[in-house]
Amino acid sequence: MKPENLNDIVGSDRNHMWHHLMQHKPLQDTDPMVIVEGKGMRVKDINGREYLDAVSGGVWTVNVGYGRESIANAVRDQLVKMCYFANSAGNIPGAMFAEKLVDKMPGLSRVYYANSGSEANEKGFKIVRQLAAMKNGGKKHKVLYRDRDYHGTTITTLSAGGQAQRKDDYGPFTPGFVEVPHCLAYRDPRGADPDYGVLAAKDIEKVILREGPDTVGALCIEPITAGGGVIVPPEGYMETVDEICRKYGVLIHIDEVVCGMGRTGKWFGYQHFDIKPDMVSMAKGLASGYAAISVLATTEGLFNEFLAEPSDSMHYFRDISTFGGCAGGPAAALENMRIIEEESLLDNVNAMGEYMMGSLGELMDKHAVIGEVRGKGLFIGAELVKDRESREPLDESKVVGVAADCLKQGVMIGRTNRSLHGLNNTLCFSPALICTKDDIDQIITAVDNALSNLQD
Repeated sequence: MKPENLNDIVGSDRNHMWHHLMQHKPLQDTDPMVIVEGKGMRVKDINGREYLDAVSGGVWTVNVGYGRESIANAVRDQLVKMCYFANSAGNIPGAMFAEKLVDKMPGLSRVYYANSGSEANEKGFKIVRQLAAMKNGGKKHKVLYRDRDYHGTTITTLSAGGQAQRKDDYGPFTPGFVEVPHCLAYRDPRGADPDYGVLAAKDIEKVILREGPDTVGALCIEPITAGGGVIVPPEGYMETVDEICRKYGVLIHIDEVVCGMGRTGKWFGYQHFDIKPDMVSMAKGLASGYAAISVLATTEGLFNEFLAEPSDSMHYFRDISTFGGCAGGPAAALENMRIIEEESLLDNVNAMGEYMMGSLGELMDKHAVIGEVRGKGLFIGAELVKDRESREPLDESKVVGVAADCLKQGVMIGRTNRSLHGLNNTLCFSPALICTKDDIDQIITAVDNALSNLQD
């Protein structure tokens, strides 16, 4: 585009766009960031400045990197041939991807298409509610969710969200959603106990017993908490959660919207643990942002609960997602999966994740402001504190400053953002699954410089 056209774009953005998760007052005096091009790990803004993207599109999405012509071509070809039909009928890429997806998820066999992670999670909640209505007069309808976890931005998924600051001003919320405690050892007085994982899981059992097991239909959790601080479950936690849920007939709903499709070094985050989900929701990296798609995968047993004679006009899952019928989403997801497999990206995630964790550990030795580094694969967080002994969180304004400093150096990193009152103090790293040691070195150098500037 010509320079005068670029200026028009900036003006159109400033005057007409309502951006996500940001205060627009500063844009009265400064230009908005407009990203115009991406290739591999790097993006360019409208002024031609290049950035290394260490957050995969800002929100853990572009897993296989930018500029993948094969995905774009797959989507284009599918849209020309058959772009859309409501998902009461099938389409070829939808059927093909469903089969390939559940092949990666032993124990699950059915795939329900939707449009976003929020929507996929709501499908799970609706299944719980309808099952309760069909089987016990609606009594076993409650959904448990975990402190610090995030499941979406609609009113009902916010009702199931454990990030209090994100929920501020948006109530009243949907009833029937009950919070259970988090499992972050670093922020729990019991964290040093060798049995902490089991103890934290049993906190969930206490809530089930308090609410009444006959009222609790499901537990919805992230396998590794994302925006709540990048929290890897402690040893024994997920296995005990599985035992508890089976004991009380509580469905296990795993939210893989962030962790799914290789981010943690396995196809899905829950596969690092001995837990058998009844439902798994996913979005984001499913097609690496090349098309909008989300799914809820379930067991055959759960699917069979909704089978009945056609004369029973109410005994089926009475739900629809308009854009769950888009054929371009599964077409992109098929090619995305092929790339992950043929380029051995899971192996790369494990190797580069280990390298990045080690590099951040070296920064921790250098900078006392890093209280803890935690993560799995290329899904990593560094919690910043004022003092390691007291673990007092670093002020959010200073965490914002660290990310801003990295941006000035040409590296985009993430941070916990308006999620937890007084605890938005974790830097978040989620580079694309294709990243190299050179990419990681550039990220680490930027963070090192930013932390050094913070202390000056």
